[in-house]
Amino acid sequence: MAAHLKKRVYEEFSKVVQIPHEEVPAKKLRLSKPSKSAALHVDLCKATNSTDALQYLLQFARQPVEAESVEGVVRILLEHYYKETDNSVRLKIASLLGLLSKTQDFHPDCIVDDVVNIIGNEKSHQVLAQLLDTLLVIGTQLPDSPSVRQRLVDVACKLLSDTYFGVRNKCLQLLGYLGVMDAALTKDSDGPGTSSGVRDVQSIISDYFGDQDPRVRTAALKAMLQLHERGMKIHQIIYEQACRLLADDYEQVRSAAVQMVWVLSLLYPESIVPIPSSNEEIRLVDDAFGKISHMVSDGSWMVRVQAAKTLGSMKLVSHHFLEQTLDKKLMSDLRRKRTAHERARELFASGEFSSGRKWADDAPKEKLDTNTVNLIASGACGAFVHGLEDEMFEVRIAAVEALCQLARSSPSFAEKCLDFLVDMFNDEIEEVRLQSIHVLREISTHITLREDQLDTVLAVLEDSSRDIREALHELLCFTNVSTKECIQLALLELLKNLNKYPSDRNSVWKCLKFVGSRHPTLVLPLVPELLSTHPYFDTPEPDMDDPAYIAVLVLVFNAAKSCPTMPALFSDHTFRHYAYLRDSLSHLVPPLTLPGRKQVFGLDSVGSGSASGSVESAQVFLQQSLNRVSAIQTLEAPGAQDLLVFTIRDLQRLGELQAELAGAADFCATYLHCQLLLMKALQEKLWTMAVPLCLKQNLTATAATQQILEETYKLEFMYGGLENRQLATIHHMRLQAKALQLVLNARSRQGLDVLISSCEKFLQDIECFHRMFLTELPHLQGTFVEKLLELMPRLSSCEPVELVKILQTTLRHSGLLQLSLPPQIHRATANIIEPTGESDNPLRFTSGLVVALDIDATLEHVQDPESTIKVQVLYPDGQSHVIHPKPSDFRKPGPTRRRLITQVYLSHTSWTEPSQIEVRLLLAYSSSSPSSAPKFSWSDSTDALQPTEAAVEGTIPFSKPVKVYIMPKPARR
Repeated sequence: MAAHLKKRVYEEFSKVVQIPHEEVPAKKLRLSKPSKSAALHVDLCKATNSTDALQYLLQFARQPVEAESVEGVVRILLEHYYKETDNSVRLKIASLLGLLSKTQDFHPDCIVDDVVNIIGNEKSHQVLAQLLDTLLVIGTQLPDSPSVRQRLVDVACKLLSDTYFGVRNKCLQLLGYLGVMDAALTKDSDGPGTSSGVRDVQSIISDYFGDQDPRVRTAALKAMLQLHERGMKIHQIIYEQACRLLADDYEQVRSAAVQMVWVLSLLYPESIVPIPSSNEEIRLVDDAFGKISHMVSDGSWMVRVQAAKTLGSMKLVSHHFLEQTLDKKLMSDLRRKRTAHERARELFASGEFSSGRKWADDAPKEKLDTNTVNLIASGACGAFVHGLEDEMFEVRIAAVEALCQLARSSPSFAEKCLDFLVDMFNDEIEEVRLQSIHVLREISTHITLREDQLDTVLAVLEDSSRDIREALHELLCFTNVSTKECIQLALLELLKNLNKYPSDRNSVWKCLKFVGSRHPTLVLPLVPELLSTHPYFDTPEPDMDDPAYIAVLVLVFNAAKSCPTMPALFSDHTFRHYAYLRDSLSHLVPPLTLPGRKQVFGLDSVGSGSASGSVESAQVFLQQSLNRVSAIQTLEAPGAQDLLVFTIRDLQRLGELQAELAGAADFCATYLHCQLLLMKALQEKLWTMAVPLCLKQNLTATAATQQILEETYKLEFMYGGLENRQLATIHHMRLQAKALQLVLNARSRQGLDVLISSCEKFLQDIECFHRMFLTELPHLQGTFVEKLLELMPRLSSCEPVELVKILQTTLRHSGLLQLSLPPQIHRATANIIEPTGESDNPLRFTSGLVVALDIDATLEHVQDPESTIKVQVLYPDGQSHVIHPKPSDFRKPGPTRRRLITQVYLSHTSWTEPSQIEVRLLLAYSSSSPSSAPKFSWSDSTDALQPTEAAVEGTIPFSKPVKVYIMPKPARR
């Protein structure tokens, strides 16, 4: 029995039960960072005194805090605040609460109650001011919580009666940022105002315009200005109080009062305000203009600068007030003069006349106080005169700019302030002279220079500063003169300038071009004298290499375009010189219709007709050319290549004929050239022959691949106005070139490690392309990259040799990606003006030392030229130096135009004879790729993988090289 039981027990417990296998979910690891609040709590608990606690808080403030840890940190800080007795520690905690409230994704409304309760129990004024600043931060972070903002404003109103100026300042600042016009506020009766009870925010703030502390008065004015910036309309009653603050002893108060008066003059320009000590009334904008003009004579130069700048924006002021700022004589002896009819009527109404028996019985009854100005403040008389004569050049610059703004809207005022602006050309500060020239250029449409004024203007041509001289040339281009003597004087001074500073040649020629085209009738009587012609005798032919003679011809030919009678005064050699200059300096010499010389000048009319052709027709031709290329898929290889060659030629010619479409045409031609190179590299002969038999073709394809990569970088960085679709097209072409490069490297029998590394890099490039242009993938159907993305799972797991075969097949069977053009494409261009490269005289210097070579170049449509433009110097022995110009070497004459004026220092060992160096501009670029690209591997070891490059950097030749003769001489012993 026992044996039987034992057997049953064994049988019962030895059964094997097979449980179906269930997939156990993988455990997810959560990486947790150490809690900032716990660390802070430990540190504060370790502090034995206030100094240690303050040190721990200072260390904590230097470390970033994550959004999820902010609430815990705030609670720790508040808990320690209640236990802390030292004011400096509580002050630091209040500051940290404000900083933490700015953390993104943290809602600071949860600590409003705590901060408000703390404020109610705080005794330290400094800590109280910091807590109010924290409330201001919280209020600005909660724009959608009007109840919270109203509560904070109520707290500020209760603390306005504090004796510490910092607390009152913060309260006023909080009212300015959070106060609402339609909300009624309760203000304590202990403040400087006598009234209490329900008030609006403006009346509460205005009570502190008369505070005993100037810092509080400044804060009150700034709070009122903050209400204006938030869109609230300031009450007109504030104007009188702001005007009184213009005479405050504290300069910050006066500065804020000037801004307050200006704001009210914009809000209520046509309101009528009374004149003190008079029965007259005046417009508010005129009264404000007079008061702000008085501040141009303020004792603080900062207030004077602000007052002068403010005057320039007050364009609604009356004309007679505006003119009074240019006259130092007080207007009407400080009072309004009555007419004779008014005086007679007043005498008749009195019923008596002077008998002469009593001394001074007809003297005026009222006593005139010279300190009281009736119509306009005495400082407003000649305000701009005082500003232009100020000892501080900042005030003079501000006055010049204000004159410019007012003169642009008033032609009559522009004529009156012309003499004052011309006098500023003699200022001792270069910046003031330059600004006055620019100002006169902006108002040149309203003025005509007299001979004496022009004489003063032309004296600036003697200035040693190149910027000053070129700014004056620009001014003369757009200025009208009154007489032919002015034209003669301007030409004489410009020729002197050309003789003294030969580097100004192009600027002087351009100036005379505009002077001639603006004054054809004044140039006409000067033509015989300028060209040295005589009615009876032949005069010698001038030298065409003389820049002064070319300058005269540029003046005359541009005047002749609008004066058909002028060519009759030309001699025979003048017509020949015209033909020469028309070809060599076509941008300075216009096309002329000369009688009896059609066989010589017939090309001009043809050129002008073609130049004025329709841009719309050229755009249609450009689009038709791109559509024609789309049919390349159905053509055989020779026919497709011929079609691309002819289309590229047409587009290049179109860019030469139509300047408006030059960027788009060049962009399309460059892209099609890349496609042509790719097509030639993928021809049948290269891929059907054995590798050892096609080494020459392999080298040709490698060179074509490198050229395609260079062209794609040009397409990306030398053209502006590109959209995301065009960038995707460029990167697609670059990806094809990299794939071809990988295939060619594999055919050249590289090592396995190098091949694996190249495949890894190429797969990373595909992933980068997919992330960058995910939105453009629907427009890339049937292209090379779409096929690769479909095969991506297979590519990431296959062998390198198989990957190369897939790339080779995909490349040969992928089609052309159609190019679409954005509305406007601009091509970045550069032109080196100096050196010209025409001189045969070598630049001599001692070997081992340096010589400075002046570089003058113009740049068009270049993005961020200060960091991308470089100068390259190539010596005959192959040495190359790249110089990065300073940011101060770049000027900005136009919105899309830059001017580079710099010096390049050359040095070399001694040569036996002069040789040429090449100088050119380079455009630096950096093509960044995301650093988080995933890595694929075929092997277990990743030691052979090269690190992914963060960016591809390089330079693009950006201008035609200019050759300069130099001659390093051996040093004398």
